[in-house]
Amino acid sequence: MSRSAEVPDAAMSVDVNASASAPAAAPRQTIEQILVEGQEPTEEFLEEWIAGQDEPELSDEELERQALEAPGEDGDPSTPE
Repeated sequence: MSRSAEVPDAAMSVDVNASASAPAAAPRQTIEQILVEGQEPTEEFLEEWIAGQDEPELSDEELERQALEAPGEDGDPSTPE
């Protein structure tokens, strides 16, 4: 086989998995990225922010209850997250 016959075979080989993989979803934008890093808020962030403004405020008791129900990675309820 001549060198010119080998080149088309190499050029035709394609990684099938590379073209079939879907693009990864971008992570959600945080308030820190907007306030500290100076990023422009995304449309998704603004929609969530506006929706959150309609939620009722939580009492201190409710915040404490939620914190005690989420003891964190160490599982110690005396050190809530």
